[in-house]
Amino acid sequence: MNTDVAAPLGGWQQAWRLLAAAALGLALWLNAAVLLPPGHASEPDSWFVTGDPLVGLGCLLALLWRRRFPLAVALLVVFASSVSILATGAAWLALCSVSTRRRPMEIGAVVLVYVIAAQFSYGLYPIASTPTTRALQLALPILSAGVAVAVGMAIGTRRLEERFLRDRAESAEREQAARAAQARAEERTRIAREMHDVLAHRISLVAMQAGVLDHRSDLPAEDSRVLIRGIADGSRQALEELRDVLGVLRADPNSAETPQPAFDRIPELVAETRTSGLDVTLSTSVSEIPSDAVGRTCYRIVQEGLTNVAKHAPGATVHIRLSGTAGDQLHVSVRNSAATSTIAVPAPTSGFGLLGLTERIGLAGGKLMHHPTTDHGYLLTAQLPWPNPNGHRRI
Repeated sequence: MNTDVAAPLGGWQQAWRLLAAAALGLALWLNAAVLLPPGHASEPDSWFVTGDPLVGLGCLLALLWRRRFPLAVALLVVFASSVSILATGAAWLALCSVSTRRRPMEIGAVVLVYVIAAQFSYGLYPIASTPTTRALQLALPILSAGVAVAVGMAIGTRRLEERFLRDRAESAEREQAARAAQARAEERTRIAREMHDVLAHRISLVAMQAGVLDHRSDLPAEDSRVLIRGIADGSRQALEELRDVLGVLRADPNSAETPQPAFDRIPELVAETRTSGLDVTLSTSVSEIPSDAVGRTCYRIVQEGLTNVAKHAPGATVHIRLSGTAGDQLHVSVRNSAATSTIAVPAPTSGFGLLGLTERIGLAGGKLMHHPTTDHGYLLTAQLPWPNPNGHRRI
């Protein structure tokens, strides 16, 4: 963590620190004035009256740059305190400030200059006082320097903790925002996939039936009515299913979602597709109903296969085969022959059907394969893991 340049202080924060340093220096200066011989402090041209206050004021002004140049300002002010009693408070504040950086070499250099400057200041003025030993003259500045260093280190530690907590809070906010964005993206992808799964099949059948009506002008009236009824029913069901999907966006997040079609709805899907004109057969050797997750994926595979046949191979024969056992795999196969007719207006394609299906199957731990066959048809196969939980239902 970079502590080279501390954050700037506000106006009041800067002012009270400088006032405290000035008050400490002024108290020591007044104390020295009382102890000076009579007449010495009143001489207008004496250093005590002119030079000492000017140096002290200069040191206070220099402290304004202590956060930008901490070491240089601290050494300058501490050195200047050797010729100015009024600068003692500024020197103490400078030592405290440089100690907040928690750098032993810098602190040691400033403390050394502070103690040496204090020795010179003892003989600055002829103050009448009790004679003291050299040890006491060293102990007093060392003690005051120790207090300043301790206070500065404590302040520096608190600043580091506050900065750490602030950085951690900002990091947590960024992570939360990233998770929310990811959740929104995943939800958009899920809704887009559901809308494709729900609508593509219906719209493809409607487009195929409308194409037959447009292409076959010789159809009997009864067959035309069947196709028109199929278009109307398919359009209505597409709107209802679209309403269900969009209802998820408006629903209470805590409310239950609309049940999705699963494995037991596949025969109904096949029967519905037959009514649109496709020749579809279904064979299955599955004797147990898979879990809802596996069953939904299986349903979507069959639905996507039939949708693609309706779009790209009108008139083809489709054979769907389901096989597998619990505890192993569920095998799904959708095979169609070559197209036997054409549609005047091809159904629109998104290009994301098989891509989305591959992603769905991959998330389920399965595998999807699709390729043209030698008879100009198409084969879509999938393998889904089928766990073996207790209590399978029998068909």
